Amino acid sequence: MPTALTIVFVGITIFLSHYFATLFARTKIPDVLWLFTIGLLLGPVGGLVRPENFGAVGPVFTTITLVFILFESGIDQRLEPLINSLSGTAKITTYNFIGTCLVAGGIAYFYTDLGLLRSLMLGSIVGGTSSAVVTTLARQFPMTERTRTILVLESAFSDVFTLAVPLTLLTAYKIGKVDVAFVTGQMIAAFILAAMLGISGAFLWGVLLRRMRLLQNTVFTTPAFVFIIYGLVELLNYSGPIAALAFGITLGNMDVLGPPIMRNVLSRKPISLNENERAFFSEAVFLLRTFFFVYIGISVRLNDWWPMILGAVITGALFVVRIPIVRISMPRSTPRKDAAFASAMIPKGLGAAVLASLPAQQGVPGGDMIQSVVFSIILCTTLFTTALTFLVDKTWLANVYIWLFGLMRMGRKYAEQPSESVSEEETELSEDIVESEIPARELDELGDDPPEEKDKPG
Repeated sequence: MPTALTIVFVGITIFLSHYFATLFARTKIPDVLWLFTIGLLLGPVGGLVRPENFGAVGPVFTTITLVFILFESGIDQRLEPLINSLSGTAKITTYNFIGTCLVAGGIAYFYTDLGLLRSLMLGSIVGGTSSAVVTTLARQFPMTERTRTILVLESAFSDVFTLAVPLTLLTAYKIGKVDVAFVTGQMIAAFILAAMLGISGAFLWGVLLRRMRLLQNTVFTTPAFVFIIYGLVELLNYSGPIAALAFGITLGNMDVLGPPIMRNVLSRKPISLNENERAFFSEAVFLLRTFFFVYIGISVRLNDWWPMILGAVITGALFVVRIPIVRISMPRSTPRKDAAFASAMIPKGLGAAVLASLPAQQGVPGGDMIQSVVFSIILCTTLFTTALTFLVDKTWLANVYIWLFGLMRMGRKYAEQPSESVSEEETELSEDIVESEIPARELDELGDDPPEEKDKPG
């Protein structure tokens, strides 16, 4: 494609992305679907662009997008709902990874000649969820803050499993031995140390940020520092995405997390991001994710239909098994409509695409089959997630999920949202009155007016 035509395409795509976002507000059809379709038309369908045309820039671009999205998502997370969501996040991340690994690996074992270990390798590669897709969709559909936080954190924390387990299984296949203790230790170290490095980096940047603001044109220095943290953590073979998310969460809650000593260093006024910086990061994420989804669409390969069909079958099975996983892992008080959204959000993305190419690159027999099936799962889960979340929000399909979770005795049908004119304290007070043991007759005797006003002269 000529350079001038490429520049024109970039400009048109940005305008279309804004139009798709506006269209979503009216129709609830996510812009992700349209961007993904553009990539499919340009790449595997039209043959105009191939991933190889981007060279080394493609993986770098997708990684930068992932870091930006995780960081920007982290600074929007408040500490209290985050803490309340950790228990549910740990459960759903672990159960979903195990369930996905067993289901996808089992189907691959019976319908391919990969064998047990390579089939489990395939299942572990798609065991997580895409941070870019989940973060985007979770913000666009109506659900409680706790559910939204659980889904976003699941997409980030699942990287601990999807990075450690496939690489360990790949090593085990090459040496012919599986070390369970090594796998467990690697996952724990990847999570804890990556989070600690991200938090430490945020406090260090909190000290430097005030001085950096004395210089001109420094709004991009914060994401630049995040890139440094991400790269250093990855070089240490830990989880860069976890470090980026922890950095964002810490920086976004510096007013709460900053200890007294830290506040003295910061002149008793904890440094955080101002509104201009937050607006800039939001616009940057919008721009980057626009081309991220187009690039993912371009990267899908449609050479052989059998891996595509097998990937679609695995995708269907994953969405079915996701329902009981949500039931046993999320808080029982979760509204059923929220549980329906959680059941529909299992897209696979960048991490799976990168890991899927490793077996073929390292000469593992059947590596091409693993790569093709994983790419099919990425495509199908993204399309299914986009379609299902839309259908859950707009059609009768939500009632099917609500009925299923009702049979499982989970939560209420919908989240109860207080009226805007009623404060949270008033809502809690009214609930206390309703649940109190005051007989209805005594309440009737009180009437509509307070007792003090009844005693007043007219």
